[in-house]
Amino acid sequence: MANISITPGSIARPADAIPKRPNPVWLFIRTQPLGFAGLIVILAYLAAAVGAQWIAPYDPEAIDFTAMLTPPNSEHLLGTDQFGRDVFSRIVYGARTALAVGILSSLFGCTLGAIIGAASGYWGGRIDTMIQRVVDVMLSFPIIVLAMVVVAVLGKRPLLGVDMNLVAAIALPFIPKMTRIARSSTLSIAQMPYIDAARAAGYGDGRIIMRHILPNIVAPYLIMTTAFIAQAILLEASLSFLGLGVTEPTPAWGLMLSGASADFYKSAPWMILFPGLAITLAVFAFNMFGDSLRDWLDPKMRS
Repeated sequence: MANISITPGSIARPADAIPKRPNPVWLFIRTQPLGFAGLIVILAYLAAAVGAQWIAPYDPEAIDFTAMLTPPNSEHLLGTDQFGRDVFSRIVYGARTALAVGILSSLFGCTLGAIIGAASGYWGGRIDTMIQRVVDVMLSFPIIVLAMVVVAVLGKRPLLGVDMNLVAAIALPFIPKMTRIARSSTLSIAQMPYIDAARAAGYGDGRIIMRHILPNIVAPYLIMTTAFIAQAILLEASLSFLGLGVTEPTPAWGLMLSGASADFYKSAPWMILFPGLAITLAVFAFNMFGDSLRDWLDPKMRS
């Protein structure tokens, strides 16, 4: 019988045999550089919205007729508007309006749509048919038209500095889209064995939906919420531009474009350029982060 010699280094320790998992943050940065860049821009907008009173050099609503239509200079980095208000300060404070309306409307629309879609896919039958026909009707309207109708009917209802009717008007078009996505995910989840086990254990439909179905559609919920924030920011700017959203003197990017587009696009182009860049950059950042988040949460896309 051959002698087998065992040295201390010939047996791998359990800790050495298990490979170290890479840092998820670093892995996201390495595999999704555009998404990380979008996240940096989003964080910059959030910092501007939260710390606007410290970042903005002037009161965004203060009128100075001695500085009307001043081009960008050392005192006013992005110039002033027709009332002498600092454009940079109004853009910084406008981030509050855009993010507040965008985030609240996206969360409200996606949450309600996820619950309706999960219930529709789980119960099926006549309930599913009725819900889907309502969804079809809502999807037949253009988003901007549906939002305009809701704003015109509901009017304005400010709460803590945010027009809640505007939030509801922007959130309404997101509900049918999220309903369809949640329903398609629920149809596959409802066939899983653990759903049958929950029914056999005597769980009610509401408990199964809240505890077993909704947690399993978190990934599409997060992806669509992020993507809808970009659409909500653009929709809020469009409504404000048309005079149906935020009104003067509240700083809002779309409102800044509305006041500058007709009379000052030649004499004071900075009044249009910089608010337009703020909207474009915000929409681009949320879209890039949403696309990267979709790839990150989808194992097929990630591999």
